[in-house]
Amino acid sequence: MDAIAALHQRVSTPRLTAPAPTPQQLTVLFKAALRAADHGNMHPWRFLIVEGEGLARLGELFAKVATVRNPGITQPELDRCHAMPQRAPMIIVSIAKCQPNPKVPQIEQIIAAGAATQNLLNAAFATNVGAVWRTGDMAYDPVVKEGLGLIEGEEIIGFIYVGTPTVPPHAPREQNPADFFSVWPQE
Repeated sequence: MDAIAALHQRVSTPRLTAPAPTPQQLTVLFKAALRAADHGNMHPWRFLIVEGEGLARLGELFAKVATVRNPGITQPELDRCHAMPQRAPMIIVSIAKCQPNPKVPQIEQIIAAGAATQNLLNAAFATNVGAVWRTGDMAYDPVVKEGLGLIEGEEIIGFIYVGTPTVPPHAPREQNPADFFSVWPQE
C-alpha cells in the first residue's frame, strides 16, 4: 500500500483472530516503530511481545489488580479481566523509557514513544495486519507496571492488540483539515 494512502485510510481493527503477525510482518512493524521522531536520538521506548501463555498470564495480572481494587468483585467481572488479553493472538506493550536529559524533557520522550507506537500501527494497516491501540485503567496501574517488569521512569503507552482482522476495515470518517489547522498570527 502507498504510504500516503495508508496514512489517509488507517483505522483501528478491534476484531482480531489468529494467526498473529508472522516474524517477517513483525520485522516490518518494528522497523517502522524505530523510525519515529526522536529528539536527541534517545530511543525512549521499548516493547514487550505477549502471546500464547503470556496472554493468560496477563489476564491473571489484570484479575489480580481488579481484585485488589474491589475485594467484592464478581466472578463475571473476574472472567472479563482474564479474557481482556484474549481479544487478539498477540499484544505488543508499548513502553516509554524516559531517561534524564536536560535538553529532552520527559514529555518529549513520552510523545516520541507514542510516535513510535503510531508508526507501528500505520505499518500494521499498510501490511493488512489488524491492530488496535488500547489503554484503560490497567495501563496506568502500578501493579500492572511492576508485573510487566517496568522500572522507574517507564510508562505504558498502550497495549497494541494485533492479529488477523475478522472483518474488512471500515472506511475512515472524513475530517476537514480546516477544523484543526489555522494560520498564526491572524491579521
